Amino acid sequence: MTTVVWIAGALLLVAVYLVWTAGRLDRLHARLDAARAALDAQLLRRASIAQELATAGVLDPVASMVLYQAAHAARLAEDEQREVAESELSQALRAVFAEDTQVRAVRDAPGGEASAEELVAAVRRVPMARRFHNDAVRAARALRRHRTVRWFRLAGHAPFPLAFEMDDEPPRALEPS
Repeated sequence: MTTVVWIAGALLLVAVYLVWTAGRLDRLHARLDAARAALDAQLLRRASIAQELATAGVLDPVASMVLYQAAHAARLAEDEQREVAESELSQALRAVFAEDTQVRAVRDAPGGEASAEELVAAVRRVPMARRFHNDAVRAARALRRHRTVRWFRLAGHAPFPLAFEMDDEPPRALEPS
């Protein structure tokens, strides 16, 4: 009889551990979804502001065209091409705002100070959002690699989390001084 009690106790402990691990994994997946949504929002915000500046007529025509095309491609990119399109937008922003003259042109335009500050904030928030997302991916991957999670299929049918790798270096002229 005591053997049955010990086996039942051990099975109960294993069941509690599995439920706790499955709950933890579920919370990590929820955190990952929230981080991805925040990253998508920041990327869309950056592309929208860049597109708005490109069509405002305050930049020179070549810079406007380069910035508009990169921002438009980033906004319409499919998931498979999103990292490349966002990296190209980062490169276009660095090319257009490599020197302070373009930033001054934006700031000198009517309402340009607010637009410039909005762009600076958007350019600063993208790397932070990407870092939060990739940290959530790292944590979820680490837990999903545990044998217990694999053996008992605790991740269910959730796709394996993928990091978002892109060039997010800000333009020199837009970096906070």
